[in-house]
Amino acid sequence: MNEKETIQKILEMKTIAVVGLSPKEIRPSYGVARYLQSVGYKIIPVNPGHPEILGEKSYPSLRDIPFKVDVVDVFRRSELVMPIAEDAIGIGAKAIWFQDFVINEEAAHKTEAAGLLVVMNDCMSRQRQAMDDPNYAPHCEI
Repeated sequence: MNEKETIQKILEMKTIAVVGLSPKEIRPSYGVARYLQSVGYKIIPVNPGHPEILGEKSYPSLRDIPFKVDVVDVFRRSELVMPIAEDAIGIGAKAIWFQDFVINEEAAHKTEAAGLLVVMNDCMSRQRQAMDDPNYAPHCEI
């Protein structure tokens, strides 16, 4: 978990379901997803309260997405992520990324045991930007 090689493998994947993606520009989830979208990733919003975010159809849950997802990027409180982890396993995702301050050891171990690559308590946008510029370190938090 959180090894440089794991992070690199995940960042090479291109389809990312963002659970808890907010339509509010001031929210970290929006900024992270918008950046990832701008550098070529396919973003799939997962937010039951909004039909569309960032110009993409939003789905109520991971299980409602009708196509394959590579990475599940989680912007939810730590105590709420176990069902998301179980859904990530259920849909056959290849990886799960728990954003900054999203820490749930049980969910991380469960997904890792199911064969998913796992990153916890880190920012996907920051890691992606660091690939291009090692001095870049924005603050991403929930």
